[in-house]
Amino acid sequence: MKVIGAGFGRTGTSSIKAALEELGFGPCYHMSEMIKNPDHQKAWGAAARGEPVDWREVMKGYEATMDWPWCTYYKELMRAFPEAKVLLSVRDPEEWYESTITTIYSMYKIKRYLTHGPASDPAGGGIGIWGDTFSGHFEDREHAIAVFERHNEEVVRHVPPERLLVYEAKEGWGPLCEFLGVGVPEGLPFPRLNGYTTFWSLLLLVGGVRETQQGRRNRDEATARGAETSRTSNRSPSSLH
Repeated sequence: MKVIGAGFGRTGTSSIKAALEELGFGPCYHMSEMIKNPDHQKAWGAAARGEPVDWREVMKGYEATMDWPWCTYYKELMRAFPEAKVLLSVRDPEEWYESTITTIYSMYKIKRYLTHGPASDPAGGGIGIWGDTFSGHFEDREHAIAVFERHNEEVVRHVPPERLLVYEAKEGWGPLCEFLGVGVPEGLPFPRLNGYTTFWSLLLLVGGVRETQQGRRNRDEATARGAETSRTSNRSPSSLH
């Protein structure tokens, strides 16, 4: 592990993930990677309960992290990987709030509506973004932005200056490459991923596939029950003895 992402989601994390991987710091564990590691949900649940987690085991195979749930545990990751640098991705607070409420928070609300009850956070595994990080008041703009700014200030206070880069994706290759001690890629534009398009495409892909598979399972089970009922009702009395 060489780079620990301490910034909240929706701060250019998809673009920065792509940039880190282009620079050789990959694979990068982003929220979008959660679906590839369902076994890690136990680790998130344990971490949320304050129980010990073998972060080196969880992070095996990854060179960097970005986004939730990692930003929640940047201090623990710093202790587990004392040589790793910390990248605090930031963004204008008002822009961050608008981006978040129209993407991952909207997904949360949609899931809650469809399930007629509490919905899990997109990160899964017990990472309570809305209930814990934002105390259940994300729709209160002032409160959410205050939490965002307080987190960023805490990271700056906690991380030694020589180990920290406070960074906006719009700054491009220069500051990032200097911080990581690598050259700027020649002729390669900095990744500018369309956050909204990327997010909703991922949601449709993941959510759609899962719902289709579940729907097929439900139909198969219903078909099997119907067939069994039909066989039973069509049996002669003697065949039941």
